[in-house]
Amino acid sequence: MGGMQLNLRHVACDLSEPAQIGRALDQIADFLGSRAPSGKILLVNNSGFGAYGPFPDPSVDHQLEMLDVNVRAVLQLTGGLLPAIKERGGAVVTVASTAAFQPTPFLSAYGASKSFLLHWSLALNEELRGTGVSALAVCPGPTSTDFFRRAGLEEGDVPSFMGESSGQVAIATLKALGSGKAMVVSGLVNKVMAALASKLPKPLVARMAGIALKRYRMRRAKT
Repeated sequence: MGGMQLNLRHVACDLSEPAQIGRALDQIADFLGSRAPSGKILLVNNSGFGAYGPFPDPSVDHQLEMLDVNVRAVLQLTGGLLPAIKERGGAVVTVASTAAFQPTPFLSAYGASKSFLLHWSLALNEELRGTGVSALAVCPGPTSTDFFRRAGLEEGDVPSFMGESSGQVAIATLKALGSGKAMVVSGLVNKVMAALASKLPKPLVARMAGIALKRYRMRRAKT
C-alpha cells in the first residue's frame, strides 16, 4: 500500500453555471479516456444548499441558484455521464434528504428540490433495470456539515438526536449500494420520522413541519 499512487483529477466547477458544467464534463470525459480507460464509474451527486425563511427570503435569485445546484446540475451531470456509466458499469448515487418526504415550510423550495431528487432517482433506477447500472437515493437527516450555516441557521437549531456525522451517512450509503437498494434513509430516528411523514396526510404533515421549523426560526431570531 505504501507505494500505491492514486490517479486523481480535480475539476473545478460552479454548479450553478450550465456552461461550466459542460466544460467540466468535457474534462471528465478526457480524464476517463486517457487516465482511467477501464473500470466501473460511481457518480455521487452530493452538492446542494438550502435557504431558510419564508419564501422568497433571502431573495428570489438565491432560491433560483439553489434549484440550479440542487436539481438542474444533478440532471446535467448525470445525463452527461450516463452513457459512459452504462458502457462501463457502475452506479449513480444522489443525496436527497428526509425533507423529501414532506412539505417543509420555511425551507419550502429546498424540501421540494429534495423531493424531486428522490422521485427522479427512484424512477431512474427502474429505467436502468437490466443494464448493470443502478441508482441509489440517499436520504439523510441533519448532518454535521456547513449546510446549516449556508442555509442561514445556527449550529444547534436542530435537535442532536436527529443528527449524524458525514461518516455515518457515508457508511449507510455504501451498505445500501452493496445490497442493491434503490433508497436508504440514514439513521433510525430519521427512518421512523420519514415513515410517519409518508403515511400521514400531506396538509397535516405540512402543518406539523411548519410549527416545528417556525420554532427554530423564532429561537434563532431571539439569539
